[in-house]
Amino acid sequence: MEQKILVEKIQNSKIDQVDFNNLSFGSVFADHMLVCDYKNGAWETPKIVPYQPITLDPSAKIFHYGQSIFEGMKAYKDANKDIWLFRPLDNQKRLNVSAKRMSIPELPEAYFMEGLKTLLRLDEKWIPENDGSSLYIRPFIFASGQGFHASPADEYKFIISCAPSGAYFSGKVKVLIEEKYSRSANGGVGFAKTGGNYAGQFYPTQLAVKKGYNQVIWTDDNTHEYIEEAGAMNIFIRINDTLITGPTSDRILDGITRKSIIQLAEDAGIKVEVRKITVSEVIEAAKNGSLKEMFGAGTAAVISPIATFGYKGIDYDLPELSESYALSLKKKITDIQYNKAEDKFGWTVKV
Repeated sequence: MEQKILVEKIQNSKIDQVDFNNLSFGSVFADHMLVCDYKNGAWETPKIVPYQPITLDPSAKIFHYGQSIFEGMKAYKDANKDIWLFRPLDNQKRLNVSAKRMSIPELPEAYFMEGLKTLLRLDEKWIPENDGSSLYIRPFIFASGQGFHASPADEYKFIISCAPSGAYFSGKVKVLIEEKYSRSANGGVGFAKTGGNYAGQFYPTQLAVKKGYNQVIWTDDNTHEYIEEAGAMNIFIRINDTLITGPTSDRILDGITRKSIIQLAEDAGIKVEVRKITVSEVIEAAKNGSLKEMFGAGTAAVISPIATFGYKGIDYDLPELSESYALSLKKKITDIQYNKAEDKFGWTVKV
């Protein structure tokens, strides 16, 4: 049975005010958004309304106890102007994994998928057609219920808002391997996409930026001996011709781009090892020349190559390769996302 979605269209679109040739990331917003409230123990009928501010009581529990989760995904247009999503059910399932960990009511799949498809059809003109551009999609849920008592809220709000965004160029990335601060801990919420995980990253990252770095490479909370994530992304390390990434755990996000890279690399005959990797192993590989590449993987940039990493006051430069795994794997993923190549994995969904 198809989920009913109520629609209130905007009277005057602001799309004519947008320069689609000069889009920064996530700063211009499409005409509509989806809103759905959880009240009296159930999710209400989703509504699509004009993009607008929301009003909350000062005692709303999101402000006090941080019950907030989100996803990041994109919609793409191919040469025929058809709209495509990339592994959207993975986002829907991961949203509910995060919801369960944060004591937020899980959202029915139909609310997510039918709501998203209806929103994209309504705002399809907001999906850029420029090469490398896409419509960034932000589904999120937060506690809107009121009260200062330290307990889960009784009301929540689910929203999907969208931002047309240009190609995500970060240039040469210089990162610092973290020796003191941790992104997450055993038994914690590192695997959940909850706002507090990112808030806790900002201060150590600012310290790294003051030292001349762009981002932090996170290490384990106990010994700081193991490489875990790159900023807000999963990390891949190439030693000789082997691609290595850490296993997911309750500290590491189960990245959708990460899973796709592993599958595409294996399909291309690249040896992939999913295992713990120590800082000392990376340092040794950098010294003996076997360290070929390091790159972050996530929705926004897809793949972000690392040019230099710092550790204990020493910077290590990575070689510039004409045929890197990073660039070839990024092309394989984006060609599937934009329907330029066959999707033999069943990842894409036509809207």
